[in-house]
Amino acid sequence: MELINQVIYVDNVEETLDFYYQAFGFGTHALSDDAEYGELATGDVKIAFANHPSAQAHFKQGYIRAHPKQPALGFELRFSCTNLSESYDKAVLAGAEPLCPPSCRGTQYYAYVRAIEGTLICLVQA
Repeated sequence: MELINQVIYVDNVEETLDFYYQAFGFGTHALSDDAEYGELATGDVKIAFANHPSAQAHFKQGYIRAHPKQPALGFELRFSCTNLSESYDKAVLAGAEPLCPPSCRGTQYYAYVRAIEGTLICLVQA
């Protein structure tokens, strides 16, 4: 078995793809004609987004929506970057919520932001 992608359910797929481009530089790998599903160009394992009606069609029992005004869900995406301060500032300027400015623990330099759809993002300096 192999992880091929992860899907985050959002209100607006195109808006979310644009945010990830503006904030982190990830281009769009794929977008369905109806804009209900899209993938970022993130290498072998894609980050995908689908709209909430798609999720509701799959999960009749319901699910907890990620939302920037609610407590964060119990997972994060981690992105490696070469300039942590610059990457953090770029994400915040693009609309990410600043959670933890660039910091150091041991030998790891990191920062946290929250994406527009509510996903926690950890930036780690490579």
